[in-house]
Amino acid sequence: MNSRALIEDAFERRTELTPSDLEELAPHIEAGLAALDRGELRAASPVDGTWVADTCVKKLILLSFLLGRSELAASGPGRPRTYDKVPLKFEDWQEDDFDKARIRVVPGAVVRRGAHVAPGAVLMPSFINIGAYVGAGTMVDTWATIGSCAQIGERCHISGGAGIGGVLEPIGDNPVVIEDDVFVGARSEIAEGVRVRRGAVIGMGVYLGASTPVVDRASGEVLRGDIPENAVVVAGARTDPKRPELSTYAAVIVKYADERTRGKTALNDLVRD
Repeated sequence: MNSRALIEDAFERRTELTPSDLEELAPHIEAGLAALDRGELRAASPVDGTWVADTCVKKLILLSFLLGRSELAASGPGRPRTYDKVPLKFEDWQEDDFDKARIRVVPGAVVRRGAHVAPGAVLMPSFINIGAYVGAGTMVDTWATIGSCAQIGERCHISGGAGIGGVLEPIGDNPVVIEDDVFVGARSEIAEGVRVRRGAVIGMGVYLGASTPVVDRASGEVLRGDIPENAVVVAGARTDPKRPELSTYAAVIVKYADERTRGKTALNDLVRD
């Protein structure tokens, strides 16, 4: 039985697994987590213009919690202590490892093993959970969080305090997908499998979930769960047709990004070097 079939079978029997079953499963789980960590395995991938979740990845992560036991991290002097089943990605890294990875990791950045961080990424004090993917040249700014299995593209800027939601269960749900060259403003929240397409600009304090109405100001079209390419989105409201004296939250596409907008949201290359 290959690794994927073994994981699928073990997940179906997860409440009945014996110590012997777990022992047999362990090297397959370890290999899977290592592949996630290297970016060779992903929780979701683009297929024919859409994103498809790999449910086996979520099962792999959930099964890993059965195998692991909480351990004290080998923290250095003055560093915070942790006690967890999932080790930290950089716990055993040496200077050569960081040089080869070509990433910047500012003190206070926390990444769990099983999350991939591609070359050129900059991590300010932030949190990236297991199964997440952060693309090349992306900055994750101070106090931003990237949830389990979230997919972040290349050259993105996830601004301070922004929250990118994660998903392990339900198994079949798609994770949040932030495609290449997206700017996410400070204190924004994007969750529930929302897809933000290439080049979009999400303003400060915008909340996007699967049911959030996203109104195109020019056309009046209402979208949900999918932000178009290059759309510039801000927080807004719209009148409740049944109660005109009330308004409810909505996100509003005010325009589509131009060079002037790009100039305001561009991240100086000096930050990445």
